[in-house]
Amino acid sequence: MKKLFAFPNPVNDAAARSVALGVVLMSVLSLVTGWSWMLIPLTYGFIARVATGPTLSPLGQFATRVSGPRLVSWQKFVPGPPKRFAQGIGAVLTISASLTWLSVGWSAARWFLAPLIVAASLEGFLGFCLGCTLFGWLIRWGLVPETICEECGDLSKRYAAAGYPLKSDS
Repeated sequence: MKKLFAFPNPVNDAAARSVALGVVLMSVLSLVTGWSWMLIPLTYGFIARVATGPTLSPLGQFATRVSGPRLVSWQKFVPGPPKRFAQGIGAVLTISASLTWLSVGWSAARWFLAPLIVAASLEGFLGFCLGCTLFGWLIRWGLVPETICEECGDLSKRYAAAGYPLKSDS
């Protein structure tokens, strides 16, 4: 049972970006078509990925077994805890959207998809994980123990490795 509810660490970034692109596709499709029922697989997927990583998520399985391994130029391994945190943010947004849809209606619920689409697009298209960045900030501010992800406390190394220009703190 413990193995079922484990989140991978490290995470293949190609698989994470594939999941993000799937989230963008499903979210945009639901907004364009008005298919509010798409909130059901979106919400389930985020809850499943927070709880078990890709194990119980159909999109996670597709990303780890099919699309991720084929994206050779995106292959690198990144820390798992920030990715789980990012999936948790997605879960909060999709649960909120689902509850709003059921209680108020689609016209109000669809607004929860906008931040989801922005964050998933940054991850999927650019490889910039907004949730991971927030996780690093929480560690630096002392709100999350650094022992959870020691690599995450110093974001400058990760940004430098990704080729982002850094400003000096001096």
